[in-house]
Amino acid sequence: MTEALAFIEIPGWSPAMVVLDAMEKNASIRILQTELNDAPGVCIKLAGRVSDLHFAARAAEDTAAAMQTRILAHVIPRPAENSSAAWEAKPDFNPLIEQPSVQIPETNMPDQASFAVGLIETQGFTAAFEAIDTALKTANVEVLAREKLGGGYITIVIKGDVSAVRAAVEAGKAKVEGLGKLIAAHVIPSPSKGVLSLLPK
Repeated sequence: MTEALAFIEIPGWSPAMVVLDAMEKNASIRILQTELNDAPGVCIKLAGRVSDLHFAARAAEDTAAAMQTRILAHVIPRPAENSSAAWEAKPDFNPLIEQPSVQIPETNMPDQASFAVGLIETQGFTAAFEAIDTALKTANVEVLAREKLGGGYITIVIKGDVSAVRAAVEAGKAKVEGLGKLIAAHVIPSPSKGVLSLLPK
């Protein structure tokens, strides 16, 4: 039986990955899955010991506050037997966003990466594409993938060394104005195992 569960709801896929990274680097937790919703937003579902999940929830709230992003972090000690029927979502494919809305973490990932990940999230596709074109022209980075949430929200994920990713993200986010709305722009140095396991392919 799981000792405790935690649910973290946050608007935006990239802020969710930054929060997950902070939680994993502050507490021993296990990510069960993430689920996208139409807010648009993300619910991160975690398991672990009550004390670890409280530490993780606090780290999530502090990280979200630093990003000036709304968050709901809640821990449920001793979840009721069979409660997973309510919170555990089955793998699916959402044709509107052309990807699964339920993400199951991959196994056999390293504890941390040796590279940095950059995330530029916009509302508006043209803004995202211009931002990434600029990012690629600014520094030696590689596009890993893109993640869609619906509502025109799209995140482009890049990788490289920390200084290159920082330069690329800064240059890219400066190009968004007038083309769309910048939702978030973040750099995660040495992303955690959970973040690596959920990066879109």
